Amino acid sequence: MNIHSTAIVHPKAKIAEGVEIGPYAVIGEHVTIGKGTKIAAHVLIEGWTTIGERNHIHSFSSIGTPPQDIGYKDEETYLIIGDDNVIRECATIHRATTKQDRRTMIGNKNFFMAYSHVAHDCKLGNNIIMANSVALGGHIVIGDHAILGGIVAVHQFVKIGSYAIIGGQSAVSLDIPPYVSAAGNRAQLYGLNLVGLKRKGFSDEVITSLKKAYKIIFRSGLTLEISLQQALAEMPDSTEVQHLVDFIRNSKRGITR
Repeated sequence: MNIHSTAIVHPKAKIAEGVEIGPYAVIGEHVTIGKGTKIAAHVLIEGWTTIGERNHIHSFSSIGTPPQDIGYKDEETYLIIGDDNVIRECATIHRATTKQDRRTMIGNKNFFMAYSHVAHDCKLGNNIIMANSVALGGHIVIGDHAILGGIVAVHQFVKIGSYAIIGGQSAVSLDIPPYVSAAGNRAQLYGLNLVGLKRKGFSDEVITSLKKAYKIIFRSGLTLEISLQQALAEMPDSTEVQHLVDFIRNSKRGITR
């Protein structure tokens, strides 16, 4: 461990080998920090917060602070962060309320740019990029490899599918399906995230199947359920099309169109 002399680390905090804690950082009583994680100067980590290995948390971030919820009464709720995440300057990630499972969850290899905000009870997967000043409301779910552009605001309880991309300054009030591109206030769909899918190694065959499914579901004029049935009937062996259909069928807020 390498803890700066000006840092304030509670004696009951659990700090693993190889952790670096910079000047004037404050680490609370119930915090656990995994091997190789770097905590820069002036970082605040408090509450029942567990941080995995090899994360890098930059200056003036606030991690594990109480949820911005008027019903919260200082109950024991949690923030759990995985491995290899980068959290840039002034980002805020809050622990949960008691309204769901008491856990805000962050996966692995995510990149939270400066001033981004993850609210209470959110569930984020892996390899997500949140650009500067992205704001997530409470209870949001984001799938793996999603990208949110700068100053995007996402309404509470929204779900964003894996490999989706949302353009900057968008306001998202309905679920964003996987594999798509969306933008606007309020956000609308603009086709598949073709560049992202190619960069992630999706085959031409898979992309062609998703293109056909997208046209059937969003441009055919069929009712939603009939379009979903037709997409599955025409591409019964596509795992990606099945995932897209399942996401839409399980949406509770409704789908961005």
